[in-house]
Amino acid sequence: MSERIVCKPTSWFLLRAVAMLLMFGIFAALFYKDGRWGYRDKNYSYHIKRAVERAVAEYGESKGTMSPSEWREYAAKQRVFVGKPDMTTLPEGTDEDLRWPALLGDPEVMEAGMSNWQAQIFDRYRDEAGLKHDAPEQPYSAKKIFEQWVVFWICLVLFLGALFVLLRTLSRKVVLEGSTFQPAGGRPVDVKDLKRLDLRRWQSKGLAYAWAEDGKGGERRIRIDGLTYGGFREEDGQPAEKLMEKLKAGFSGELIDYEDVEEPPADSPEQGG
Repeated sequence: MSERIVCKPTSWFLLRAVAMLLMFGIFAALFYKDGRWGYRDKNYSYHIKRAVERAVAEYGESKGTMSPSEWREYAAKQRVFVGKPDMTTLPEGTDEDLRWPALLGDPEVMEAGMSNWQAQIFDRYRDEAGLKHDAPEQPYSAKKIFEQWVVFWICLVLFLGALFVLLRTLSRKVVLEGSTFQPAGGRPVDVKDLKRLDLRRWQSKGLAYAWAEDGKGGERRIRIDGLTYGGFREEDGQPAEKLMEKLKAGFSGELIDYEDVEEPPADSPEQGG
């Protein structure tokens, strides 16, 4: 009975494929988060911080001219956004007419925070309001947010592509049984029907190509990837190398391979006539 050699996907391929899935998946999740919430939340923090900065400056200027009650009344009318903000760059549901936080209308809080308003007022408000992000130096534009979506879709496509390749490879195997060779993709072929066998990259990259008739008057190329199917681990019996040796034994077509040529040592004396 003829020996049946089966080369299944190797652990090397599986680890690489899983690593790529994780990488593209994590990148896609991070860019989705920034495009959907992250940059908008940071923009919100930016505008609140600028409002706190303005309030501190105005409170300092108003000392001696406004009573505590007048400051409370004044602060209650002030808006967070200066001018007309681009609401598409802010969290969904943000009020364009958003007023100063109530904290800024408390003269005692303002007085205590004059020396270090970022820690004493802004950070305190962040904790009370549950703002998750620090304020950036500059707000993120709509274009910048759109770029996060573009990269997200690119990463998602790459993730789905890697998943497709992984699932497709897991469902395949390379089999040599008798004189019948079943490549990882395509129809089986009799070894005797192979026209050419290219082994120039087999030793360095575990990759070979074979050609056979396609039944339409032309040829089809068959890829033999030993690193992906079978592998070369000695503890596993080097399935890919074993398959190639059997394949070569039954092959009678053109063999393309590097030849080992012995060159004389560089310091050998020249032979004169």
